[in-house]
Amino acid sequence: MKVYKAYAKVNVFLKITGTRGVYHEIVSRFMKVQNLYDELSFIAKDSKEFEIIGDFACDTQQNTIYKAYEALLKATSSESLEALMQTYAVKVKKSIPAFAGLGGGSSDAATYLKMCNEVLHLGLSQNELAQIGLEVGADVPFFIYDYNSANVSGIGEVVEEFKEDLLAFEVFTPDLQISTPKVYQVYREYFFDPIDGFRVQELKSTPSLDILQTMAADEANDLFKPALQQYKELKEYYRHGWHFSGSGSSFFKVKESV
Repeated sequence: MKVYKAYAKVNVFLKITGTRGVYHEIVSRFMKVQNLYDELSFIAKDSKEFEIIGDFACDTQQNTIYKAYEALLKATSSESLEALMQTYAVKVKKSIPAFAGLGGGSSDAATYLKMCNEVLHLGLSQNELAQIGLEVGADVPFFIYDYNSANVSGIGEVVEEFKEDLLAFEVFTPDLQISTPKVYQVYREYFFDPIDGFRVQELKSTPSLDILQTMAADEANDLFKPALQQYKELKEYYRHGWHFSGSGSSFFKVKESV
């Protein structure tokens, strides 16, 4: 069976632009990490239960791949999809750490949706898949489109390709489980300071390398200070010149252009 790669991403910058109910609206530059990915494939199995084979701490029902299956089934009512998942398990070779700000769960979900679309000839467009993926998580659409670099806004549903050379990253993930909702809560309580539309446009048009060379970790990512406040031990891992991805706990820096 064919093996599909689910790539990690880093947030070159992540700025809050406002709120939408309980959610925070953002503008962020997502960039693919070429050398860090999970590998997904379908393998034959005996039981009819939905099965994911891989190193996951959560129950199957909590897994983003299962949530993607449910969302796809709801959108298509495909009997062939049900039959596929009664016959095959999803095997995942995990390399992207969980709770790390690298989008591993979202990337797995997006890759699973694309696998099903391809194998079952469902004929869904990227836009349709992205819409289904949004049911699973705000970051899923970016991975559906498979851009090297993109400006992501709204609560993650607006994905605009940004044409630039892919950068090679070194990624370091401390052994720290960070809660994204908690970091956003601390941001809203103590650090709430959304940027204006002019700054948004400026950031969206600036190449990633320029941002990483001119902005420090806390300037580029509005979630870094709240994460540091909530998880004091994070400070022990921070090194000058490194940047912070998502709500953490991963740090990254540029190696050189690919």
